[in-house]
Amino acid sequence: MLKFDIEKQDGLARVGVIHTPHGDIRTPAFVGAATRATVKALTMQEMRALGSQAILANTYHLILRPGSELIQEAGGLANFSSWHGPTFTDSGGFQIFSLPNVKITENGVKFKSHIDGRNFEMTPESSMRDQWAIGADIHMAFDHLAKSDSYEDMKEAMERTHRWLDRCVTEHQRLAEGTTNRRFEAVRDNGSEIASEPRNDGRERSGPRTAYSCANRPMQYLYAVVQGGTFDDLRAESARYCASQSVDGFGIGGVFTADGMDTMLQLVNNILPEDKPRHLLGMGQEPIDLFIGAEYGCDTFDCVGPTRMARNGSLYTNDGRINIKNAKYIHDFTPLMPDCDCEYCKNYTRAYLHHLFKTDEITAKVLASIHNEHFVVHVTDRIRESLISGDFAAYKSEFLARYYHQ
Repeated sequence: MLKFDIEKQDGLARVGVIHTPHGDIRTPAFVGAATRATVKALTMQEMRALGSQAILANTYHLILRPGSELIQEAGGLANFSSWHGPTFTDSGGFQIFSLPNVKITENGVKFKSHIDGRNFEMTPESSMRDQWAIGADIHMAFDHLAKSDSYEDMKEAMERTHRWLDRCVTEHQRLAEGTTNRRFEAVRDNGSEIASEPRNDGRERSGPRTAYSCANRPMQYLYAVVQGGTFDDLRAESARYCASQSVDGFGIGGVFTADGMDTMLQLVNNILPEDKPRHLLGMGQEPIDLFIGAEYGCDTFDCVGPTRMARNGSLYTNDGRINIKNAKYIHDFTPLMPDCDCEYCKNYTRAYLHHLFKTDEITAKVLASIHNEHFVVHVTDRIRESLISGDFAAYKSEFLARYYHQ
C-alpha cells in the first residue's frame, strides 16, 4: 500500500507526507496540472523553481497524443517529460464524458477523438493499462461523470462508477502482480483504438500493433473516486463503497463550487479512512477552495484554472485578481506583488507585462503562468505551515478577508 504519514491533525485537517517511488509530497499540496505531460506555457524546470512538488497528467489527452505506449517506451511520464518527481494521472473520464456523442455502455465508453475524429473506446481495464503504461506514481480509477445534476442521473453514474471501480481494482492488482514479464499491444478492434489491450486471449486482431513491456517498473498506486454530486446520501454511499475497496487513496470527484463544499467534504472525509490520502479533483482555481479543502481533510489538489487564467491576463494578488490588460497598468512600474519571489515579481513590472499582453508576446503567458502557479502552490504551502504552527484559523480569516474584500 501507498505509505502516508500523518504528522499533525486538527479535526479533519491534517499535515502529512505521501511517499511515492519518485519522491515525497508534503501535504497539503497543490499539484500542477500537466494535462498533456506539460503545464501550459511552463517548462518542468520552471515548475521545480517555483516550488511545485508534483504534477498530474490526463490519460484521455495522452492516449490521443502521443499514445500511452510511446510514453512507456520513453521510460514513463517522469522520464518523458523530464519531471523527476511525484506524478499523478487522472483516468480521463471527466474529459471523455464532456465530449458530444459519447456512447456509454456497461463495458465502457466509445467516443471520437476531438483531434482527428478517430474512434476510441475506454473501459475500466484499458484505463488501468494505459495509466500503468504512462507510469505515474498514482492514478485514478475510471469513473462515470453524470451528464446532468438530476438525482436519478447522479445515482446511475455513481453506481456504475462503483461497478467500474471493482474492475479497476481487479485489473490494477493483475498488473501489479505481473510487472516483471507482462507485454501489451496497441491495437485497433472494429475501428476503435484501445491503447494497451493485453494479448492474452489467443485471437488475432486487425490493425497495426505496437508491443511494449512493463518490466521492472516501480509499484504504482490506485485511488478510488468518490462521486454523488451534491446529494448527501449519494456522497455518503459512495464514500462507504470506496472505503471498502482495496485502494491506496481517494479522489473526490464531481463539479462543485465553494458553496456547500465544506458540508460535502465533512460528510465524505468523516467516512473515508484517516490513514489514506485524499485528492480533491479539479479544484484550486479559487483560493477559498484550498482553504476549505485542507480544513476538511483533503491532502492534495489540482486545477488547470491558475494557468488558464494567466494566459488570459488574469493574475492573482493578495488583494484579489486583476486583469493586467486593463489600461490603468500602462504606466504602473511597480511589481505585481512586492512580497512575491516568483521570477515575474522579482524582475518585472505591471507595465511591462501589460505591454507584453498588448503586443501578444508569448513571454506574457509564460511570466503570468509562473506567477499564478507560484501563487497557488505557495498559498497551499502556507496553509500547511499554519496547520503545523496552529494558526490556520487566523491565516484563513486574514487571507480570505483581504483577497475577497470581505
